[in-house]
Amino acid sequence: MKHVLDLQNVRKSFGSKNAVEDLSLTVEPGTVLSLLGPNGAGKTTTVSLMLGLLKPTSGTIRLLGGDPRDARTRQRVGAMLQEVSAIERLNVRETIELFRSFYEKPLTTDKLLEIAGLHEHAKTMGTALSGGLQRRLNFALAMAGNPDVLFLDEPTVGMDVSSRTLFWEHLREFANQGKTILLTTHYLEEADAISDRVVVIANGRITADGTPGELKNALGKRFITFRAGDRTTDALLQQLPGVDRIERSGRQVRLQVSDSDAALFAIVRNGLDVQDIEVKGGGLEDVFRSLTETGEGVKAS
Repeated sequence: MKHVLDLQNVRKSFGSKNAVEDLSLTVEPGTVLSLLGPNGAGKTTTVSLMLGLLKPTSGTIRLLGGDPRDARTRQRVGAMLQEVSAIERLNVRETIELFRSFYEKPLTTDKLLEIAGLHEHAKTMGTALSGGLQRRLNFALAMAGNPDVLFLDEPTVGMDVSSRTLFWEHLREFANQGKTILLTTHYLEEADAISDRVVVIANGRITADGTPGELKNALGKRFITFRAGDRTTDALLQQLPGVDRIERSGRQVRLQVSDSDAALFAIVRNGLDVQDIEVKGGGLEDVFRSLTETGEGVKAS
């Protein structure tokens, strides 16, 4: 099987509105792909189409070489969607054991409790869990069948820092087994750290596609950060060559520049009152901001 996921010219309309517009995408086995975009961009609709929860208005979708709605395909797929819920009158262990019964080759109950960090809550009723713990339970249920492909829609929303750290540790372990992961997230640093590939969607269309490094390089921007003295005003900084944006947080300043060498030379030559200078390339958040502000696509090299 060449592609785990294959979408060709997919469109999904709700009345007169196209939520997804002529979207084509292929994903190879073992890829960790982050699907990014602003609210209302079509990410959740796209994931629902991939899972067979929605039927495309036009175009074709193949998941693991078959129809996403086919029972044999679903045996090999796990999904954790945005909406979290728990089954009435079942505790955590009972809920996990119920979901394990749906699959031919499930992970053990103890393993699922471990990867979700829920051992100490195993006898707690699912409906009594906090929102963050319910998301961890939903992660265990998504992993119940030991899936070949895992879909995660905003998986860490509502989790505290320790829960998020544990979640990403186990997700990396899963990815290292050669499994395919497709996730949507607003935590761009997390997407940057774990993803092999990033696809940005805006208005139902793909506007960028590449590795995190390729997209950051394609942005063509660098950033100079420093602590500014009282005499270093925005008016002075705006006169520096190649400055596109000035961001301030107290005395901390971040300049987006098209030519970092020229800007640095001018800072030194003009004797500006600055300390602790650092020069860095743009991050995934900067790529995302550029795409959503300009509406233009980014081509990876």
